[in-house]
Amino acid sequence: MNRRPRLNAPPRLYPTAIVSDGASVGLDTVIGAFCYVAAGAVVGAGCRLQSHISVWHGVVLGEDVFVGPSAIFTNVRRPRAAFPRAPHFQETYVEAGATIGAGATLVAPVRIGRGAMIGAAAVVTRDVEPYAEVGGNPARVLGWVCACGESVTKGPRRPRRASCTLCGRTYEQDAAGGLREVPSQDAKGTTGPERGRSRAPG
Repeated sequence: MNRRPRLNAPPRLYPTAIVSDGASVGLDTVIGAFCYVAAGAVVGAGCRLQSHISVWHGVVLGEDVFVGPSAIFTNVRRPRAAFPRAPHFQETYVEAGATIGAGATLVAPVRIGRGAMIGAAAVVTRDVEPYAEVGGNPARVLGWVCACGESVTKGPRRPRRASCTLCGRTYEQDAAGGLREVPSQDAKGTTGPERGRSRAPG
């Protein structure tokens, strides 16, 4: 499975999308119908925002983040109409390559790790480690995923080492938490295929 090439094209906005002055939107990004990006929000290069999404001040999306329809970002955990928090908003960071499923809610402050997969309608109230797959309310770890989106292992326990059966990428535990991708030349002794070709038995 090949990664989408970078074209360095200007952001593409659907006619009903609104990006406020003071928002930052990267190249090769697509912002779908009825989306709103507020001043102070950051949307990295290559992101895909589907429809009916508001990205508020305090929300930072890294590169190649996918946000499904009607996903919800927040920037105040305990809001009151009569006691405004601006400009001291709480922050949400979504690291590169992560997926936010349709209708998921991210309750700030929270950090979503690189390549993580947030299931549809999940309610995320705590940080999610890199390449973790979470779901439910409140969201809990259901498994671990590859950069391409496929599952590499089921269950909350981090694998010591695992490979994607679709694309062959290999992962190992990261000392900082979650998983990290192993460079292809170092991906030896795994249970899955090497990237781009099948492993011989034995």
